[in-house]
Amino acid sequence: MRAGRVSGAHPEGGDGVAHARVDVAALVRTRTHHPEAVAEAAARRARRPLVGDSGRLMIVAADHPARGALGVSGRRFAMANRADLLERLCLALSRPGVDGVLATADILDDLLLLGALENKVVMGSMNRGGLQGARFELDDRFTGHRPEDLQRLGFDAGKLLLRIDYDDPGSLTTLESSARAVDDMAARRLPVFVEPFISHRADDGKLRNDLSAEAVTRSIAIASGLGGTSAYTWLKLPVTENPDDMAEVMETSTLPAVLLGGEVGDDQDGAYEKWRGALQLPTVRGLVVGRSLLYPVDGDVAAAVDTAVGLL
Repeated sequence: MRAGRVSGAHPEGGDGVAHARVDVAALVRTRTHHPEAVAEAAARRARRPLVGDSGRLMIVAADHPARGALGVSGRRFAMANRADLLERLCLALSRPGVDGVLATADILDDLLLLGALENKVVMGSMNRGGLQGARFELDDRFTGHRPEDLQRLGFDAGKLLLRIDYDDPGSLTTLESSARAVDDMAARRLPVFVEPFISHRADDGKLRNDLSAEAVTRSIAIASGLGGTSAYTWLKLPVTENPDDMAEVMETSTLPAVLLGGEVGDDQDGAYEKWRGALQLPTVRGLVVGRSLLYPVDGDVAAAVDTAVGLL
């Protein structure tokens, strides 16, 4: 497989470093002959605090593929070309103001081998078992990073997805396992970002997340109470359907929160405006955004990332 070209990529990032195309053959050779290189790269990786002097976080998310969610704006397999995704991630991580990345082990291993995670916040995605479109989607088991993996690799945080459907018993399994993950992360003093939704099955069988003010409020209350301590818990939250509701909704918890991007579609500017308003709220500390920045409508990854950073 050849590396795909990063549309709109600039020859140099904000740090003046040229961005070469990903050499897939070299990555495969390393994985084949020296698999220990991943652990070695993790051990020598230069680390930084989770939150810097600005008190803000700008994280690029790329944990979608492990759930079988490969589509972006109608392109069903946009994220299926791994070399192309890695190049977009490397470009995004090189831009000024980008603090780090959220991804599953396979992607983070590649980024470690590429040297793209130095002095970056590295967040491991923990539960990816609720495959997109599966009947068991709400029984979202922890098939990704375990707390002990994050600790062993010297990563900085974890993230879990908590979708709750009051009509689906699988949600209870996810709820209980999420609480135990919160406990296990706190025992290691590792932050865990909980992404809660109230969800339901539509008539077509597809899972829909309810972004009404009432639903998001309830999801925040449930997520905030998980586990035996909330000391290391952050929230990863959507902007409500009506952005004007966010101020009241965010009064539900004192936990620090970041905004997620979600499916933006063609209205990139509209998404920026929603984020801009919510970022002014006292508990909102930053953004964790993936597809809308890595695969923007105009193809200019660097410009999309820079605009998002400017909102902070």
